[in-house]
Amino acid sequence: MASSDTVLLVIDAQESFRARADDWAETANPAVLDNIALLVADARGRGERVVWITHSEPGSGGVFDPAQGFVRVIDELGPLDSEDAVTKTTINSFLSTDLDERLRSAGVRRVVICGIRTEQCCETTARAAADLGYEVDFVTDATTTSAIPASGPLAAVSGEDIMRRTESILAARGFATIIRTSDRTGIAAAR
Repeated sequence: MASSDTVLLVIDAQESFRARADDWAETANPAVLDNIALLVADARGRGERVVWITHSEPGSGGVFDPAQGFVRVIDELGPLDSEDAVTKTTINSFLSTDLDERLRSAGVRRVVICGIRTEQCCETTARAAADLGYEVDFVTDATTTSAIPASGPLAAVSGEDIMRRTESILAARGFATIIRTSDRTGIAAAR
């Protein structure tokens, strides 16, 4: 285990999302996997822990049901056997797992967040981490989401607008420092 007080949380970068081909094709940030890979390589180079978090909905019959075979980290991201893996059943990565215990026992004070569904699991985990007393860096260009279609009186919202809104709320309310992949890695992020 690395001895740094910083950990990279890779949230829901899992095959479940690619199993929904139409949704994945419309992702707001097609470079998300390249940027996550840059962050992972950087964290490993710094001796920081990498925690791979996946979302599971046992018995649902959908793409998040482990029985379907998609609840696994996207293959090309290459998690190492020595790195922590956590499976959650809630949007908040802390609520249904022992993640907080693991991080505290390792002396972690700062979490760096990237992954899939900017406004859902990534944002919710950032807020929870801040509430638990962690310093939070939110790497928006290493997250992605999809548009929300119009429904009844509600207007459609683009994935890009959702990502910008998440940045604004997290920063303005003090939940996280918003950074880019290049801020951590010194390497220009993919676009």
